[in-house]
Amino acid sequence: MGLLHKMTVILPAFIIAFLVTLTVVRSDPNTNVMMVMCNTGVYANDDPFTNSLAYVIAELETVTPNRQGYDLRNVSPYPTSLAYGHASCNQNLAASDCTLCLVAAKTTMSSYCNNRIGARSVLADCLIRYEQYPFND
Repeated sequence: MGLLHKMTVILPAFIIAFLVTLTVVRSDPNTNVMMVMCNTGVYANDDPFTNSLAYVIAELETVTPNRQGYDLRNVSPYPTSLAYGHASCNQNLAASDCTLCLVAAKTTMSSYCNNRIGARSVLADCLIRYEQYPFND
């Protein structure tokens, strides 16, 4: 009986200790820049496209990480100057890592393609693109 009593105390403690060591490994998304492309056309800061673009980029950044498959295509709701967008993330990322990657992609795109009517930023784990015309990637 002594051995059986020890096993009923030791075995659950061992199982608990083992389960505590099983943690989900989380790492930062790979935000290495693979490619940045800028449309040659430009828009002025007071252009209606500014509002359309802000809408499209904000939605890509916030909605894509919450969609099944981390993939979103959108269009601005402002008919005076439409903007079209697409964003996607590596499906192996956590939603929060998809968000981080898209923020990095947007920042990269903005720094290279400021005031361009179209741009694309491809990072190792995500991409973001916008244009003034419909497109398919």
